[in-house]
Amino acid sequence: MDPVRRTDELVDVLGAWSTGSGALYRRLAGSLRGLVDQGTLVPGERLPSERNLAVALRISRTTVVSAYDHLRDEGVLESRQGSGTRVCSTRAPVRSDGWSANGNPMYRNLLHTDDSVISTACLRTPALSGVERAIREVVAEDLPALMAEGTYHPRGLPALREAITHFYERQGLPTHPDQIVVTTGAHQAVALVAQLYLRPGSPVVAEDPSFAGCLDLFRDRGAEIHPVPLDAQGIDANGVRRAISELHPHLIYVMPSYHNPTGTLMSAARRRELGELSARHGVPVLEDSAYTGIRAEEEPPPLAAHAPRGAEVVTVDSLSKVGWAGLRLGWLRAPAEMALRLSRRKVLADLASPLLDQAVAVRLLNGYDQLARHRSAELREALEHMEQLLRRDLPDWEWRTPQGGAALWIRLPGASARAFAQVALCHDVELVPGSAMSATTDGSHGEYFRLPFAFDRATREELVWRLARAWRELDRHGPVESHPDVLVV
Repeated sequence: MDPVRRTDELVDVLGAWSTGSGALYRRLAGSLRGLVDQGTLVPGERLPSERNLAVALRISRTTVVSAYDHLRDEGVLESRQGSGTRVCSTRAPVRSDGWSANGNPMYRNLLHTDDSVISTACLRTPALSGVERAIREVVAEDLPALMAEGTYHPRGLPALREAITHFYERQGLPTHPDQIVVTTGAHQAVALVAQLYLRPGSPVVAEDPSFAGCLDLFRDRGAEIHPVPLDAQGIDANGVRRAISELHPHLIYVMPSYHNPTGTLMSAARRRELGELSARHGVPVLEDSAYTGIRAEEEPPPLAAHAPRGAEVVTVDSLSKVGWAGLRLGWLRAPAEMALRLSRRKVLADLASPLLDQAVAVRLLNGYDQLARHRSAELREALEHMEQLLRRDLPDWEWRTPQGGAALWIRLPGASARAFAQVALCHDVELVPGSAMSATTDGSHGEYFRLPFAFDRATREELVWRLARAWRELDRHGPVESHPDVLVV
């Protein structure tokens, strides 16, 4: 059977299609042609009807008809009686587009930047002054020794593994350097864990909502993600118990400090419950602590510190959200035997992480508490400013002030975030709807979206001004009704 592209899936992969110049139908046609050329849309794949796509993109049906006609004239699309509009079956097949199957739209536009568009898809973390100071100190004092190194250090620079060990011990988590593997960012750490623990069909329990980037990594391994909702203390423990009993999961993925996108801080009691469940049932837990920014005054130690003997907990962290996004340096802490196995996956991935970055990380970890306080204070000021702007210009919107992190989880009363994202795109703002950050298929969190606040003051003001204009436009025309994908003949 030929593949069929759902309307919402096509909207996601189209991304910021309406930006740029030229007639709107030509922009849509160009984006669709690009998806065909790069292999996202494959020969024989059926596209949504003109009406359904027009409704989802909040444009006229005439625009979609013109775009489809243009692509039919070019031989990119074809129409068959009784089977709708499809990618031309005679086009030569191309390689995969490189994205994971059913991947979310969060990272797609990283490769297609447009300075006129304010993107909220990824968090911004400009460097703190301490990062520059650490780099200068490494160049002035550590460079000769680093240049004399003649090996890769696949598990990480010994001095950095020692510094990470002390980092955890200060938090009440006894650690040995053999438990540490240094990675090229936390994202790679999660990818290594996915490679080691998951195979096609592996059940994974994850918070709902969750971080879309990591859900992609699990899906790329063929895993089946089973979402469990959150409460005020973190992932629902009873939901996890049911999932363990019914599914026998290969992995539980959680973000205790802090949850992305809601900013929830998991309680110490909930961490203890998860650790006990891991020990009792032999289910590994992956705790992702990389989403930092604003920090609570009383932050519990890592989940691994609450877990009893026999629990298998892998803890992931990085310096990207605290120090600088450009410092692609993370790590994982795991039981020594699992750390060894994960280091083998690291060798296959890239042999080792850059030594200069690791030397900078050593110095940053030695002053981590001061660095984290600086970042937290900076983001708390940004949060207060963003909330003031939203209360003034968008008083109908709903949110809860996060306990940590760097974004607000916004609820749009009576509106679909997917529909609003298309309107916002016409005002040069890129949003990721909440449904993209959920593993459910029932449209959960469809009225939510994540709104980062780590922009400079002028950008925050411009962003809210554009969002307010887009909201007025959506409010004026009313919410878009949901239409099922039907075959038009």
